Amino acid sequence: MTTTRPPSSEPLAPLPVPQRALELDLDQAFTQLLFRASLLQRKRAEEAEAARAAQRDLLGVLVEVDDALAALGLDGELVQLGRGAGIEATRRRLLGRLARAGVRPMRLEGLAADPALTEIVGSEARPGVAPETVVRTVVTGFFWGEDVLRRAQVVVAAYVPGAEVPADEVERALVPEPKPEEPEGVEEPAEPKPDEPRPDEPGHAAAPVIPAQPKAARARVRRGGVAPGGRRKRKKK
Repeated sequence: MTTTRPPSSEPLAPLPVPQRALELDLDQAFTQLLFRASLLQRKRAEEAEAARAAQRDLLGVLVEVDDALAALGLDGELVQLGRGAGIEATRRRLLGRLARAGVRPMRLEGLAADPALTEIVGSEARPGVAPETVVRTVVTGFFWGEDVLRRAQVVVAAYVPGAEVPADEVERALVPEPKPEEPEGVEEPAEPKPDEPRPDEPGHAAAPVIPAQPKAARARVRRGGVAPGGRRKRKKK
């Protein structure tokens, strides 16, 4: 059976403070603490950068292993021996591990070649395709997060002379040239012919209009008779 003592009304004695703590300069100690913290932070940043560089090198080697597996998968002898399925399975597993580490392949076909992502190793004539467009990938490039782990080696479309008309020329051909504006409501006076006198000139009277008379119908001439209104024809001797 335990017994409890009533609380004592006497105040607690203060803890003893070491003499060294009393003689310590707090400002100087705080400055030293900040300096050590900055050194530790810088050291950790350098270690993290070194670890990331080592990881980058390792991922680069694994990407090269993927290239080797892709080349082995195209070997006809290995395919005939039945090794193609195993190589493809190993490659898929490797790409899955790389994807977990944030590594993904680039898909650049049909896009404009970007010097930050691609290295142009050749060109091909492709009518209807804009120049500097990626048409084939020789070596696959990879992203690592937001960074470029390896640039891709690509073949781009070459410029084909006369294959297409520049867009500015097409627009210029489609848009008709603007005609000069003419003042509205102003008609140019018709110039009279040189042989006809102007009616408003003095000394020239308008010529009277003579109505056309109908032509007289020809009378038929009867043999041995006289045409009405004519003379008898004489016989030749």
